[in-house]
Amino acid sequence: MKIKDLPKIDRPREKLIAKGAENLKDSELLAILLRTGKAGKNVIEIASQILSKHSKKRLLQMTYQDLVKISGINSAKATTLLAAFELAKRALEVNDTNLPTIVTPKDVVAQLTDLRHNKKEHFIALYLNARNQLVHKETISMGTLNANLVHPREVFEPALKHSAAGIMVAHNHPSGDPKPSEDDLEITKRLAEAGKMMGVELLDHVIIATNNHFSFKEERLI
Repeated sequence: MKIKDLPKIDRPREKLIAKGAENLKDSELLAILLRTGKAGKNVIEIASQILSKHSKKRLLQMTYQDLVKISGINSAKATTLLAAFELAKRALEVNDTNLPTIVTPKDVVAQLTDLRHNKKEHFIALYLNARNQLVHKETISMGTLNANLVHPREVFEPALKHSAAGIMVAHNHPSGDPKPSEDDLEITKRLAEAGKMMGVELLDHVIIATNNHFSFKEERLI
């Protein structure tokens, strides 16, 4: 059935005007952005099909190349979606005034004070938006740290999931000495290289000990 054959109140645009955007289904909101359907399917059917295969979070992470591969989305529709998604992301950033800002190694330590007295090594990644606000924190590994236990994929997958602009990583040295080991140096090098390839910068690696800390950024090792 074509959109024009639906009762006016069931057409996405008319429904939005009459009832407000908050009362529309996800598929109806997406249909408004897509505007038109294709042969054999109206725009609501296409929107529903897209949402059945891709989560809203996944759609927000998609590139132009990803979007135009989806049946029913051409170049014009893809650019409209990307513009709408980016505007939504920026609006959310403006409202994230309560998120902690992390810029210095001391800011990292303040977020992870429990690590100072932890008996086991924990490797933790802090994911930041473009305003250096913390949007996600994740423990990557626990136990004795070596270069084989921390894989760049495990560190950067959450960055993509949470649309992070940068990452700071940290781990503790239960020995009390924050001096980096050879494994620490290797891990940092691998993560920095991976970050450059993926466009998500490794901003710092902080080693936390009982009474002090070590920053790779401050020591110009990144």
